[in-house]
Amino acid sequence: MAAIENRVTVKKHEVTKVTPFVNPNSKTTSFTLHLTYFDFFWFKNPPVERLFFYEMTDLTWDLFNSEVLPKLKHSLSLTLLHYLPLAGHITWPLDAAKPAVYYFPDQNDGVSFAVAEWSSESHAGFHHLSGNEIRQAVEFHPLVPQLSITDDKAEVIAIQITLFPNQGFSIGVSSHHAILDGKTSTFFLKSWAYLCKQLQLCHHPCLSPELTPLLDRTVIKDPTGQDMLQLNKWVVGSDNSDPQKIRSLKVLPFLDSESLNKFVRATFQLTREDITKLRHKVNHQLSKSSKSKQVHLSTFVLTLAYVFVCMAKAKLAKAKTEAEAAAGNDAIKNIVVGFTADYRSRLDPPIPLNYFGNCNGRHCETAKAGDFVQENGVAFVAEMLSDMVKGIDADAIEANDDEVSEILEILKEGAIIFSVAGSTQFDVYGSDFGWGRPKKVEIVSIDRTQAISLAERRDGGGGVEVGVVLEKQQMEVFESLFADGLKSDLV
Repeated sequence: MAAIENRVTVKKHEVTKVTPFVNPNSKTTSFTLHLTYFDFFWFKNPPVERLFFYEMTDLTWDLFNSEVLPKLKHSLSLTLLHYLPLAGHITWPLDAAKPAVYYFPDQNDGVSFAVAEWSSESHAGFHHLSGNEIRQAVEFHPLVPQLSITDDKAEVIAIQITLFPNQGFSIGVSSHHAILDGKTSTFFLKSWAYLCKQLQLCHHPCLSPELTPLLDRTVIKDPTGQDMLQLNKWVVGSDNSDPQKIRSLKVLPFLDSESLNKFVRATFQLTREDITKLRHKVNHQLSKSSKSKQVHLSTFVLTLAYVFVCMAKAKLAKAKTEAEAAAGNDAIKNIVVGFTADYRSRLDPPIPLNYFGNCNGRHCETAKAGDFVQENGVAFVAEMLSDMVKGIDADAIEANDDEVSEILEILKEGAIIFSVAGSTQFDVYGSDFGWGRPKKVEIVSIDRTQAISLAERRDGGGGVEVGVVLEKQQMEVFESLFADGLKSDLV
C-alpha cells in the first residue's frame, strides 16, 4: 500500500458564502421547501460526502485564483438560482408541525464555500488520492467540508475546492441526506458543471431544461400521512425527554476518528467482459439447480453478488480467527444485504426524473453468512438480489418500514450489513466544468457507513467502478479474492 508523507496539511485559505445570483431585472424572494415522507425516511442519516478530482498539470496558484476559482464561484451562484433550497437551512420552528428548508435572501443565505490548498513534501498527493490502489481512508477527510448541523439549524450543502499545485484540484461536496438523494445531488453537480463550462463560451449562460430541477412537492402523493409517521419514528427514538431537544436536527453520529484509522479504501473495476463472464458462470451454477424460475442477472445484480461474496469471505476469514480464539465458532452468523431503489419512474403516476429531493426506498434481505462463502456463493447471492429487484414496489413503503425494523433487530444480534451508495446510472464522470472530465470520483462517506460505492467506469464501455472500505487485513484478502475469482471457473 502506497503511503503519503506524514507531513501533509490542507491549508484553508478562505471560507466564504456563495449566494444565488442577483438578477437586476428581478427580485429573489423567500422560499420554503416542505419535506415529504421520502425525505423524512433519511432525516437523521449522516451527510453524504463526495469528492471529484480534476487533473491540470499546469495549475499554479495564480491560474487557480484568477481563472478557475472565479468561474466556479460565479457558475455556482448562477446554479443556485435554480436550486434555491441548497442556499437555505433546515429549521423546525416551534409553531410548525414539521421541519422544512427555509431560504431568506435578506439574511444573506447561501452555500458555505471553502478554498484550500494541499501541502506536502511528497508530490504523490493528487495521483495517490485519485488512484485505485489501497489508501488510508482518513487521508480523504481534509478534502471534504464539514456540514454545519446543530440542534436548531442545519446546512443543506457545503463545498470545498482544494488546489493541488501543478497537479489539479478537487471539489468536495457534503450534502444533507434528508434533502438530496443521489440522483438530485448528481443533477446539481451536472447543472453547476454545465453553467461553468458555458461561462467560457458566453457571459450569460442558461441552464438546459433537462437539468432544471422540479421543486413542486405536490407530485408526491401522501393521503395517509406517511410524512408524520416517518418523522415521529425519529422523534420517538431520540431518547430525550426535553421537548426542545426532541426537535433537534442533529443527525446520527459518524464513526469516531480513532475507529476510522483502522480502515483503508480502494477502487476495483469490472469490465463488460468481466460481467459477461460472471453471467455465464452464474447461469451455469443455476442450471444445475432444480429451480426453473427466471433470474434477473443485470450488471447491478452481478456486481453486487460478486463484491458481497468477496467481502463476506474477507470478513469471515478474520472473524473465524478471532472467534476460534474466543469461543470456538464464527462470530458472524448472518449478513444483511441492502440497496436503495429510485421510485421516480415507479410511482403511479410516475414523476419527472428531474424531481428535486429524495424519491427512493431501502430494500433489505437477510441470509446466513455460510451461504455467501459456499462454492456457488455468487450464484446464491445473485438469485437473492434478483428476487429483491423483481419485488420492488414503490407503493409498499409501510411494508418497507417493517422490513427495516426487523433488520435493525438482526443487526443487534451481531449480523453485518452490506449496502450500496451511488449508481452506475448517474454518469458522475460526465461532470465537466470546462477543464475536462474528472480523473476520479469518490464517495468519501462510505468509510463511515461501511457501504460500497458504485459508479460507471471512467473509460465507459459498460464497466463498473466499485469503492470498498475494509480493515487493512480484510482488504488484502478481498483484493486477492477479487482478482483470483475473475480468473477462476468457480463463483
